[in-house]
Amino acid sequence: MMHDSATKTVNEIRIAERLVVRGLVQGVGFRPTVWQNAKKFNICGSVRNNGVGVEIYACGTETNINNFADALKSEAPTLSRIDSIERKPSKIESDTIDFQIVESDTTAIQTGIVPDASVCEDCRAETFDPFARRFRYPFTNCTNCGPRLSIIENIPYDRATTTMRTFEMCADCREEYEDPEDRRFHAQPVACHICGPKVWLERADGKAMSVDAFTMLDDADAALTLIQRGQIVAIKGIGGFQFACDATSEEAVSRLRELKHRERKPFALMVRDLEIAKTFCEIGDAETAVLQSSAAPVVILRRVQGSKVKVQREDEKKITRFRPELLDLAFSIAASVAPGIKTLGVMLPNTPLLHLILKRMARPIVLTSGNISHEPQCVDNDAAKAKLGHIANYFLMNDRPIAQRVDDSVVKIMASEPRIFRRARGYAPSPLVMPNGFEQAPPVLAFGGELKNTFCLLKNGHAIVSQHIGDLENAETQADYRHNLRLYEALYKHSPTALVCDLHPEYLSSKLARERAEKSGLLLIETQHHHAHIAACLAENQVPLDAKPVIGVALDGLGFGEDGTLWGGEFMLADYAGYKRLGAFKPVAMPGGEQAIKEPWRNTYAHLMSEMGWPRFALNYSELELFTFLDKRPRSTLDAMIDRNLNSPLVSSAGRLFDAVAAAIGICREYAAYEGQGAIELEAIVDEDTLNSEEELLAYPFAIPRLPDSNLPYIEPYAMWQALLGDLVLKTPAPVMAARFHKGLAKIIVQMIEKLSKYESGDEPIKTIALSGGVWQNKVLLEQVVGRLEQLDFKVLTHRQFPTNDGGLSLGQAAIAAAKFLSVPPAVAGG
Repeated sequence: MMHDSATKTVNEIRIAERLVVRGLVQGVGFRPTVWQNAKKFNICGSVRNNGVGVEIYACGTETNINNFADALKSEAPTLSRIDSIERKPSKIESDTIDFQIVESDTTAIQTGIVPDASVCEDCRAETFDPFARRFRYPFTNCTNCGPRLSIIENIPYDRATTTMRTFEMCADCREEYEDPEDRRFHAQPVACHICGPKVWLERADGKAMSVDAFTMLDDADAALTLIQRGQIVAIKGIGGFQFACDATSEEAVSRLRELKHRERKPFALMVRDLEIAKTFCEIGDAETAVLQSSAAPVVILRRVQGSKVKVQREDEKKITRFRPELLDLAFSIAASVAPGIKTLGVMLPNTPLLHLILKRMARPIVLTSGNISHEPQCVDNDAAKAKLGHIANYFLMNDRPIAQRVDDSVVKIMASEPRIFRRARGYAPSPLVMPNGFEQAPPVLAFGGELKNTFCLLKNGHAIVSQHIGDLENAETQADYRHNLRLYEALYKHSPTALVCDLHPEYLSSKLARERAEKSGLLLIETQHHHAHIAACLAENQVPLDAKPVIGVALDGLGFGEDGTLWGGEFMLADYAGYKRLGAFKPVAMPGGEQAIKEPWRNTYAHLMSEMGWPRFALNYSELELFTFLDKRPRSTLDAMIDRNLNSPLVSSAGRLFDAVAAAIGICREYAAYEGQGAIELEAIVDEDTLNSEEELLAYPFAIPRLPDSNLPYIEPYAMWQALLGDLVLKTPAPVMAARFHKGLAKIIVQMIEKLSKYESGDEPIKTIALSGGVWQNKVLLEQVVGRLEQLDFKVLTHRQFPTNDGGLSLGQAAIAAAKFLSVPPAVAGG
């Protein structure tokens, strides 16, 4: 025995380690996975949640501990994200003979909050299993799915810190919750018919009703019958109320538009399954992956051409008990769902409740936010009835409180990659691990922009960007913004060293930052709008803090420039610490200020007057319908405003150029019902044969002269306007004109980049280009520019995880502030 003992190998000697796993590792089934692997590799010890993530005490042989540590990564739960695993030797505790899951340590909060996750396949199947105890339960969930951000009120993520704390678990749910081998082990929202939240249907007018008149099942199924009958139903979803109606009923969709005051902006659709979506949309592998992901966002898809879609399904025929006319299963999507565009925003059910509602529906429904346009979603039952009762005919209520309002995320596949347009349910607030060099950055709070607002907490080398808040011009959205700021700072125990905001003096987010800086004495850092766009793109693409400057191309509607004018089409030499403005789009007056955004024809007029003046325009183009239209406008007033610079700021804006061109062609001319409507509808009509096959010479030409005062090179559209007006004279089809404009604009952007890369580089051309700003949501323009740049061997950085629009602005603001704190000298002058 002595001999055997003496010859034990080193690997057989028991050792102990403490492992700290950081990342998104709470509320995702990480501890039971650790427990199972500990059993597998004969590890004794414990695991618990703590302020920084998951802490593990592991005792075993060196080989087994190494295998155990490797399994933490390779067998991590689906919803988890491991940022790092720290391993340190520890003392062997003599009383450790088993592996246990122990109580959480709530000190020094640094861990992340996991986004809400779409119902997993196991829970979905269980919801429809008549032999399961959660058969048709609308809130079935487990550690692999269900609400997180929308119900959390504090961290670590435990039931007591969520809105589920008032629902005491029954014995069966408690048994699952406490069993490490069960997929519901410590699933904080776990519940069932007996102990959990309930769903009920009620009339908006408060009158009594009988659910039995609409279904032989339950209230969720009755809600579908009402939708099929043309009613509007307000459904309390995972992050707020949503309106639902039959997407094939023009009357229902038009009524919803009118009552919601949403004139033209597209509605999102929901379908029961991918098979139905494929009957009216083009869906490739990339779109399929995003639709079926745990985020389950709205995905912007191209419509299938054709007027009606035939669907043959036995389950749809069953509803003829209530509506015999539905024996004809051919359907066409109502024209008012997405007027003027060729795409549709489509999502799959993300909760058991929505699966239950859509079980016997073989057609799409409209599912849009439960609010009046420009206001935040309702989340409270009483508030929803008071505010939405004149829109909805019925309410499908539940009694699970919503802690945080969370809208649907929006994604589009462009240049072969998914790109987030709106980051909310399913994605936020997953933190971004900042690039190399930011590890020692102090905590900062970035307040974001005015439109599509998000804010950002920078802490411990991580950027925590909030869910989409919305446009702060609305008082209730402002209140929601303030609420979320307070909540996030409390959740993350965040005490900022500095506050960061946009340079614009009138942004409400910037005003709030200035007020707080004045009261608290904290340092306030103001960042230029377009520099923040580029910095966000650099951070998302993991460009190190000390990297060489890139050429950034920031294209959007407008942002406040360092010179006090409004910018919106900017070419910059930029790093995190600074920037230099290298070029721009032509500055053109915006007569009426914000009114020119709402009435795009004003931009057309301003551009034409800037290029040729009215006498020349009248001499050459008086036969055009465009001339007749503009001649009836108050031209003398507009001319006086422009000449005297009265509420007519000069704007070097790519967005306003799109407005001007769209209005000239006859798209969205008199009134824009939503932001970017002209650009979106102009892109929608692009003729692909012209874009891809027509000779390059026929693309609308631009030039690159220099501004007389600053000598700054700029994109001059004079030749483009001549070509466009000539095409109007020739009655060239609008889709051909739209294609020629997009191609010509892409060509001149690439030419400007080529010139600047050589001029500013010194010995070697700058070969890294960062594209940011809302205009880059244009698929045609992005793919044209990226393709042309890559052919010239440029490395092109674009947005994927965070919106290229102002929804990503706060990330860039935080990165700029951190660079200033870390005393990184700007490699370029300015900024």
